[in-house]
Amino acid sequence: MTEGLVARAEEAILQSGMDPARALDSARAVFAAAQEAGAVEAVVIALRAMALACRELGDLETAESHLRRAIATSGAPAERLAQARLSLVSVRTQRGHPLQALRVAAMAWAYLSPLDRAKLDTQRAVALAHLGRHQEAVASCDRALAVLAKAPGTIDDQRFRAGGLLNRGLVHAYQGRWTQATRDIASCLELSQRAGLAHLARLAAANLPFLAVRQGDIPAAFAHYRACEDTLFGYPERLATMRADFAGALLAAHLPGEARAMLSLAVPELEAAGAQVALAEARLRLAQVELVTGDARQALAVARRAEAELSAQGCDSWRLAAEVVLRARLALEPPSRELLERLLACAHDLASSSFAAEAAAVRLAAAELALTLGDTETATAQLSLLDPEAAARRPAREARHLAPLLDAPALSLRHLIPLASAQQAAYLGGEPDPCDGVPSPVRWHAAALLAGLRGDSAAAFAAVHRGLREVGSDAGRFDDPSLRAHMARAGHRLASFGLGLAIDTREPESVFAWAERWRAVAGGRPDAPGMTAVRSALAGAALVEFVCHDDALLVLVITATGITLRRVADTATVSEAVVRLRYGLRRASLGDAAPGGRHGGPNPVLAEATILQRLLLEEVAEEIDGRALVIVPAGPLHTLPWSVLPCLHARPVSVVPSAAAWLAARERARRAQPLVIAAAGPGLRHAATEVERVLAAHRRTELVRGRLADVADALGRADVLHLAAHGTFHSRSPLLSSIELEDGPLMAYDLLTHDCPPRLVVLSACDSGMARVPAEGAPLGLAGTFLARGAACVVAGLIPVPDDEALALMTLFHNLIAAGEPPAAALATASSKTRVPGFACFGAGEHPVVVSRSRRDARGR
Repeated sequence: MTEGLVARAEEAILQSGMDPARALDSARAVFAAAQEAGAVEAVVIALRAMALACRELGDLETAESHLRRAIATSGAPAERLAQARLSLVSVRTQRGHPLQALRVAAMAWAYLSPLDRAKLDTQRAVALAHLGRHQEAVASCDRALAVLAKAPGTIDDQRFRAGGLLNRGLVHAYQGRWTQATRDIASCLELSQRAGLAHLARLAAANLPFLAVRQGDIPAAFAHYRACEDTLFGYPERLATMRADFAGALLAAHLPGEARAMLSLAVPELEAAGAQVALAEARLRLAQVELVTGDARQALAVARRAEAELSAQGCDSWRLAAEVVLRARLALEPPSRELLERLLACAHDLASSSFAAEAAAVRLAAAELALTLGDTETATAQLSLLDPEAAARRPAREARHLAPLLDAPALSLRHLIPLASAQQAAYLGGEPDPCDGVPSPVRWHAAALLAGLRGDSAAAFAAVHRGLREVGSDAGRFDDPSLRAHMARAGHRLASFGLGLAIDTREPESVFAWAERWRAVAGGRPDAPGMTAVRSALAGAALVEFVCHDDALLVLVITATGITLRRVADTATVSEAVVRLRYGLRRASLGDAAPGGRHGGPNPVLAEATILQRLLLEEVAEEIDGRALVIVPAGPLHTLPWSVLPCLHARPVSVVPSAAAWLAARERARRAQPLVIAAAGPGLRHAATEVERVLAAHRRTELVRGRLADVADALGRADVLHLAAHGTFHSRSPLLSSIELEDGPLMAYDLLTHDCPPRLVVLSACDSGMARVPAEGAPLGLAGTFLARGAACVVAGLIPVPDDEALALMTLFHNLIAAGEPPAAALATASSKTRVPGFACFGAGEHPVVVSRSRRDARGR
């Protein structure tokens, strides 16, 4: 009977990796029978089986309780007790005690067979990795896999072999060895599926989102994530761990909004599961996210808690949490000597561990703080450590050379961007220099500051230019516009420093060149356009480019004959005015306007629009008078419906990310009789009628169902694509913005897998033109993504628009397009005649989509 109970308990252990819920029931039955029969060996095995099942189901506390009870069982064979300790190693690690886990492993080692020692090595690797001992972790997995490859091949052998591959793959991923990581995790997935280890296969698949992000494939990452949500349903601790790991990858890829969405789900689940190690790391990521997204107070609270937990666990990453604490304090407190000393200590501490790149970024922040405090000696010393050529130059320490640069954002404490430590290794997109571990763009920033201290503006310009070229080179490797923009965002401080130098010259051409150079980096373009190319393309129009610098908003106006630079307003004042105007427009569009409104009496929308017009355009009214405009917005202006400003009423306006993007969009082809494809989404009363009228206005048309597959197919065939549907904008995660279709949302992320040849895309949907701009030149959202994928022009809504008003506007707009009007002019006329504001024309809107018969005849076609 005893032998039969032992066999049944061992069967439950094997089953725990395939069907943990069923294994738990079986193990409980064996445990009860073994206790009654006094079968001590079967009792220990059954408790271990129950623990393994509970671990797989995410109940770590109960799993540890079962294992401790097994280890305390009197009279059990030493080997069985050692096997229980083997299983306790991973549970203690997950619960936040990796050092204790290693001690447990040492106690088990002497009583295990060579095969079980190999299995123990796969568990030790997890504890070693959490302690930052990555080389030891890989070596532990290597030893284990060499033995397990020659094992008899039982289900348990295969489970540990697959687990060893998974653990080694994760350590490789942590070290940035993506090829090795992908190879190991793919091998784990294949082995698990072949052996029927469905749950382990789920765990391997759960790492695919992480790997896809780190290799720059954001659409694949979210596809993997959605699949993992389904496969890990019912395993809350595993699902939460997957989300936390995914969030870490998203944060490292400079996607903090998406990372926060994952962490908001993961942290409570990890707390409930008692997964202390994963929870502490998740808190660290959450603190980094809060810092990057501007909530320094919350970042401080979360980082302090993460620092305490990670330090108690002996995890090396407590230093990264300590860094977040200091950066949060920098954002919240006035400059002080105490903060400077703590930054210097933090930089030294990071440099003495395995965080050389992070140490360099902290050293740069310390140097900037020292400059703010007037301590040029300390600043020079820190910058010299980042620039290996500085020692030879021996820059002067006199503060008088700083006078021309004191207005530059890089020298002001309030402009110290709190880079999360997960991002600092790729600061400005640079790789660590093999000689000194300092990322090369950090070195160029330091070189620019040192040149400024010497009063050598030419050398400062050269250093900034070199650094931005490296940013552009690294960011340009990614096709995904969000990844590219967020990677480039790390260069913001360096770009601001260069822009400040240009503004100090008071030369409009220099300011335009530096503003466009930064936009080119963020937009993935090779370089800024030349002034000659811009002027020749403008003809009678004017390019109006806004530039944010320090707390000021500047405007450049370029025409075929000249260029003007003006300071127009404080950025905060403009931002508040845009918010008030948008609020008024929303109230009016929803039928909740104040008395008077559009029907007589004082008009609050007109009043706010007039204020904005005075702030933005009064200084350049003469330069833009009567001209069609190409507007390059900055900062809060990306959400402004320009046609509402009185002086732009019925005037063609095209909104573009940069002058370079506008020139590129102008080159895209148009046809005499374009193919117009339209689709209607669900839930709108007039959407079907709108689509009918749109198609009736044109000659070559096609109606498709408002389904994901049909719209995706239309993207590859249409010259003009019109979508009448509900739209949703996600401000924190702009590439999760969507158009609602019959079988689900068409998300901005989905567009990244499609080229978009339409000359014109019309999104007759609320908020579909809204964007968040992590870096000027790269607006993220539906309209920006369509343009990035190849559309020449996008017409989209910036506020909610009633269904019947959209119907009237779009009917007239398409009739004008069919008659040969350019999109910008057609939208201006349609908005003016229907009195429906809120839509904007993005991209190259000054050229007709349809070449009218008279124009074809004039060109001999």
